[in-house]
Amino acid sequence: MRLGVLDVGSNTVHLLVVDAHRGARPTPMSSTKSVLRLAEQLDRGGRLTREGADRLVDAVAESARVAADARCEEVMAFATSAVRDATNSVSVLRRVQQETGVALQVLAGVDEARLTFLAVRRWCGWSAGRILAMDIGGGSLELATGLDEDPDTALSLPLGAGRLTRDRLAEDPPERARLDELRQWLDAELAPAARQLTDRGTPDRVVATSKTFRSLARLTGAAPSTAGPMQRRVLTAAGLRQLISFISRMSSADRAELDGVSAARSHQLVAGAMVAEASMRALAVTELEICPWALREGVILRRLDAAPGDDLRGGLT
Repeated sequence: MRLGVLDVGSNTVHLLVVDAHRGARPTPMSSTKSVLRLAEQLDRGGRLTREGADRLVDAVAESARVAADARCEEVMAFATSAVRDATNSVSVLRRVQQETGVALQVLAGVDEARLTFLAVRRWCGWSAGRILAMDIGGGSLELATGLDEDPDTALSLPLGAGRLTRDRLAEDPPERARLDELRQWLDAELAPAARQLTDRGTPDRVVATSKTFRSLARLTGAAPSTAGPMQRRVLTAAGLRQLISFISRMSSADRAELDGVSAARSHQLVAGAMVAEASMRALAVTELEICPWALREGVILRRLDAAPGDDLRGGLT
């Protein structure tokens, strides 16, 4: 079965085409991205601007054409925090469907955490024991822990790298005082979440997904993407602290020149690193593993587990 997964995130619109069937590992066939930075297209009232909506419609229409050319039997299309948080999301979604024929499902943050956790569990296997999974997006931070495929605890916090860059680190490079303020604020924000997660027990493995964590791991010495997905990659708290000291003194243009950092995300790398550092500190984690599977793979796996036509959200409950 050829499936398409269209992920409308805070930074990109990403179409992943895979060949997959139940009981087998999905095989990626193509990947198409459009950088929209929707989280930065919200006005002061929280509405997605006309320009942002226009760009979204164009990107979804192009993704639908690519999926059709790839002969996808089904396209699962979903939107996360940028669209979810927009005060005019209903009208934007209606327009997208009317002009492209694609009906975007808006995933709740907790559902993002659960689907990402499913992907991490399948990648790591049952021998991993209790897993604690982390995912930093543009608009939110997802955290989940559990022994099974559905986590005991799943949380979504408004601590995305793009959101914090916009709201708390506007300077480029950020001022030292701003970094200190952000670090203290993050500690306070994460403390209740850390208690909820650790109350369930000590994790046997701590695993992180997302572009932010992959970039941070690469910058602290992990193998490049060319080494393949099976290469073990880790991020240490000590390495992350040293990295923050280095990149926080650089402009976003200079960061974009670093290996593993895209120009589209370089401006929010410091905020992402600060969230990663604070999360590891709150959870007393000194090292975490990087998992190549994340939300999109979780959506695929849940679809393969479900009956045809099931709603993604309905399949989560």
